[in-house]
Amino acid sequence: MGKAQKKKITSDNVRKTKSTRDIKTNPFEVKINKQKFNILGRKTKHDRGLPGVSRSKSIKRRTETLLKEYQDKGKANTFVDRRFGEYNSGLTPDEKMTKRFSLERQRLHTKKDMYNLNEDEELTHYGQSLADIEKFNDMPDSDNETEDKGLLSAEFTAAAHFGGGGLLQKKTLSKQKGEEEDEAKPKSRKEFIDELIAKSKKEKHERQVQRDKAQELTEKLDKDWKEVHSLLAHKAPKAEHKEEKPKAGDYDIIVRELFFDMKAQPSDRMKTKEELAREEEERLQKLEAERVRRMRGEFEEKARDKPKHMSADDLHDGFILDKIDKPCLVYKEGKLEEEEEEPGSENEEENVEGEDSAEDENEEENQSEENDEDSQSDLEDDSHSDLDSDAESEKDESAGDKKSAKATLNKEKAPSEEARKAMMEAAKTELPFTFPVPESYVELKALLTGQVTEKQCLIVERIQKCNHPSLAVGNKTKLEKLFGFLWEYIGELATRQPAELKTIDRIVPQLYDLSQLFPEAACSCVQSTLRENLQDLENQLQAKGRTPFPGLDKLLYVKITRALFPTSDFRHAVVTPALVHLSQMVTKCSVTSLRDVAAGLFVCCLFLDYVSLSKRFIPEVINFLLGILHMAVPNKGTLGYTLVPPFKSSGKYTELLVIKDKAVESWEIKPLPMSKLQEVEQQGELQTANFRFSCIALCFNLCKRCASLYRSLPAFQEIIRPLEIILTSHLPVNDYPAQLQELYREVLQGVHDRPTCYRPLEFEKKKPVPLKLFTPKIVEVSDYGRKRGGTRQERERMRLVHKHKREFKGAIREIRKDAQFLARQKFADVMEGDAERKRKVKVLFNNLATQEGEWKAMKRKKRKL
Repeated sequence: MGKAQKKKITSDNVRKTKSTRDIKTNPFEVKINKQKFNILGRKTKHDRGLPGVSRSKSIKRRTETLLKEYQDKGKANTFVDRRFGEYNSGLTPDEKMTKRFSLERQRLHTKKDMYNLNEDEELTHYGQSLADIEKFNDMPDSDNETEDKGLLSAEFTAAAHFGGGGLLQKKTLSKQKGEEEDEAKPKSRKEFIDELIAKSKKEKHERQVQRDKAQELTEKLDKDWKEVHSLLAHKAPKAEHKEEKPKAGDYDIIVRELFFDMKAQPSDRMKTKEELAREEEERLQKLEAERVRRMRGEFEEKARDKPKHMSADDLHDGFILDKIDKPCLVYKEGKLEEEEEEPGSENEEENVEGEDSAEDENEEENQSEENDEDSQSDLEDDSHSDLDSDAESEKDESAGDKKSAKATLNKEKAPSEEARKAMMEAAKTELPFTFPVPESYVELKALLTGQVTEKQCLIVERIQKCNHPSLAVGNKTKLEKLFGFLWEYIGELATRQPAELKTIDRIVPQLYDLSQLFPEAACSCVQSTLRENLQDLENQLQAKGRTPFPGLDKLLYVKITRALFPTSDFRHAVVTPALVHLSQMVTKCSVTSLRDVAAGLFVCCLFLDYVSLSKRFIPEVINFLLGILHMAVPNKGTLGYTLVPPFKSSGKYTELLVIKDKAVESWEIKPLPMSKLQEVEQQGELQTANFRFSCIALCFNLCKRCASLYRSLPAFQEIIRPLEIILTSHLPVNDYPAQLQELYREVLQGVHDRPTCYRPLEFEKKKPVPLKLFTPKIVEVSDYGRKRGGTRQERERMRLVHKHKREFKGAIREIRKDAQFLARQKFADVMEGDAERKRKVKVLFNNLATQEGEWKAMKRKKRKL
């Protein structure tokens, strides 16, 4: 603190003391509270005092107690004497010591020493017993004796080496007599220690003599053994008996194998998607450059190997015998000539080129055969073959890489002109390795038209790899457009006759990759398609009053939507409109032909696929299956179930699936081909009957799937009841083939199986507890404004309650005052610390300013000089 502050504080203290002194001497400032009546047994508060004195007393009391505790908080530098009875004047010193000893023994025999077998306590010092230390049995190692080695007493030396004398004998006799006399006397501590020292020296000498004798005997035995060993040197040594080592057990063998196993080596870090895309683009660009060079007929000569610099310390660790391309010189008939190449070396290149062309022809034949096959798939089962198309595209690309590698092998030596032309033609027929993103649907169609399925997928895949969004800024917008072009191209493939379903199946994985990269663009594209389809359906209903099922392209759009977006969400921006579209088709499209039957069953399959994870109840599917089975019922007299639109109980198209002839034995359960969704051709009676059996079999399978899907619902019996009635009572099952009858029995078993019903958990029923009725307590008031108890106990209780309230309020008031006092003290400490800090900072700034002035002055002085 500064001097000014100290002066200010001292002046304030002087002023306070003067004011208090004036108040005490002034009688007019004395405050007197008079009491009207004197009541016995009551403590009076009316006393005499000065204004501010009581407050100063309370502050003084808190300063002596509360402030001291606050300042000593967290400090443990006080010594507290905790010895028993130290401050108890009622105990004598003997009683204190006895009690302390008993407490010490009790502390030793605690629970942790319950199993200690040592009855007596042994005190130690640095790990050595105090009892042994007091005996002074210091037994140092004889090998390390350095201090008192050989220092014997004069009497012992004279008696051992000079035979002693009479005087010495007299002294010894007198000593013996003295010792006998001293034995009766108690020995002092010094005498006891001297005796121990002498005894230890004697024992040390005896050990040294014994060690010398042992050394002499050892040397003598060694000398004798050398003499005997020289006599036995001519004899052959006996074969030593080798102990056989025990065989290692299985555990030891495994441990040794683990010891010699290879340790895990650090692997390279995983590359990011951007790095992988960049590497793939570079690879495709390199392959495309090689293909263009082969198209032009250009060849790169292999650079000659230049000798590498080798240091003098090179150990040739990486020596590899390379093939020598230079021709060897040989002598033939006295002339120096070059060695001819081995026969068949020129034909190797021709064979390689021939193999390449043969492979290309075989691939084209296989692809043409695959395209000639009928690309059909099941309406119900989803083979998920679209997920395997990536592996096939990788195989195609690897095949193209192999071809380019073979071509690079052929370029090392310049082939003939015919082989050169053949290679140029082969390079022209190959697919380019890099493609730009088509700007319109017409450009994409021009790229894919005329190509087989595998090449179409390869083109789309290379477009994505060469134009990845991370490679350039505008690639994202281009690939978003590519999704819409592919979506439109799939619709065109579905409208062809026949529909190219295999190509659609192979392009779906490409669509899925694009939808994962650009979900918003894919969502808007699919939403617009679904919106258009719904609008077309509504327009046909308004114009004609009825509408057939949509074409194969629109149905495939809904099927592909399930593969692109999640179907288990409660509400989805794309899946929910797709479900609405399916519901509109099932409820509003009329069934007037076998093609409509197949299309409706296909929609039911899609419906169940959509809700396979969420297990939502779709009543439209149950109603549609009921209507399809109704078309197979020959007698429609008494039904027992109710049909809903678009089905009718009787009419022109209510007997589309009725079997007029007996069962056809040639029919087998086969997947219903998707080509039937385009148009059912005019067929004979046999093919029509087989188609009807296939539709009924598919309907049975759908009923079985519904039963297994909705088995866990509480209203399962009500849901499946109409199907159970028509299956058990109305269908002519006896006229069906054997395989269909077997499937019918499986469906019935699935429908009749009742789900396991468990009683829901409930709380134990208890009698309800009635509400408490509070009766008002009437207290007689004799004196208005004051309550008086009727009994003595009540009055005593009221007095204690009043006293408790008063004391409680007083305690709260004191606690608040203590808190205010501590807060003021803390604030004062903070202000004092801040003032000290400001003072030090000001001093530092002054010093720095002084140093700066001196430095500037010195600098100016140097300049002048």
